[in-house]
Amino acid sequence: MRVYNFSAGPSMLPEAVLEQARDEMLDYHGCGMSVMEMSHRSKQFIEIAERTEANLRDLLGISSDYHCLFLQGGATGQFAAIPMNLLGDKRSTCYVLTGSWSKKAASEAKAFSNVKIAASSEEEHFTTIPDPSGWQVDSGAAYLHYTSNETIHGVEFPFVPETSLPLVADMSSNILSRPVDVGRFGLIYAGAQKNMGPAGITVVIVRKDLLQTPLLGTPSVLDYKKQAEAGSMLNTPPTYNWYLLGLVLEWVRSQGRIQGIEKRNREKSELLYSAIDASDFYRNPVDRRYRSRMNIPFTLANPELDSQFLGQAQEAGLTNLKGHRSVGGMRASIYNAMPLQGVQALVEFMKEFERRYG
Repeated sequence: MRVYNFSAGPSMLPEAVLEQARDEMLDYHGCGMSVMEMSHRSKQFIEIAERTEANLRDLLGISSDYHCLFLQGGATGQFAAIPMNLLGDKRSTCYVLTGSWSKKAASEAKAFSNVKIAASSEEEHFTTIPDPSGWQVDSGAAYLHYTSNETIHGVEFPFVPETSLPLVADMSSNILSRPVDVGRFGLIYAGAQKNMGPAGITVVIVRKDLLQTPLLGTPSVLDYKKQAEAGSMLNTPPTYNWYLLGLVLEWVRSQGRIQGIEKRNREKSELLYSAIDASDFYRNPVDRRYRSRMNIPFTLANPELDSQFLGQAQEAGLTNLKGHRSVGGMRASIYNAMPLQGVQALVEFMKEFERRYG
């Protein structure tokens, strides 16, 4: 029996995608082999790669002014690759800190640049987003970086920051979940394992005019210009993950595209937040203006009940609800593939648990 998997990542994939991958596992479209056995230079895989990029460009409205790269290493690898590729003759980079992941990105960039913190909500325990009117942005920096959704703390930007600098965004946990104007960004990057596919492949969408000679010592596999020239195949790419990412993009198209996905995501998050807010037994600590639609942390009035809540939820087929170790409590990650029925089941379980222990 399949469970409702509320993991923050790797997360659940759409059942239709898993079923198609199963059906094509041994013989992809009559070629007599699995995609994971194919040469990345083969005609069949080149078609998969080109179709995946075309679908990504179509869904996100990515113009020809941008490269779309499909790389290894996860989003964490891009924490270093971004300053290596975009710093150029600049010395500083600018970061907005709203949670653990933006803080880690800034920390990694310190090895390559003078990192300026434009704003931080760390003193508020990363439960809000600093008012943009108070941001201290270094006008001479190479770029301004922010994380559009923080998976650990459950904080999400409902707006795109205004800046004269190239805007860089880590969209690992909310890409494809709501429409975004790619043209406002210099670079968008996203690990696939939350909304796009399995762990092991990362998408980088970078404006072509930003690519220049990277820092001396940049590994070739992290050199965006070289990867773009090689079609993301400077080395053997994560071929099967690329294929699965392509299946997820086709699934998104079948769900009413990103507009249809956003409508369902709004319905799911509103249902869960309403259940939390209507109770004195549960609490969400995040500023209501910046609550995430993807990752919803919550605590119980009595923390001594945490283990019982998690154990009984597991028995009910509601898995991976334990909050991050740095925050505690619970966390429900309800990415694109989580069906409304999964959130409904969680809400009913929460109500029954409160009735018995509240």
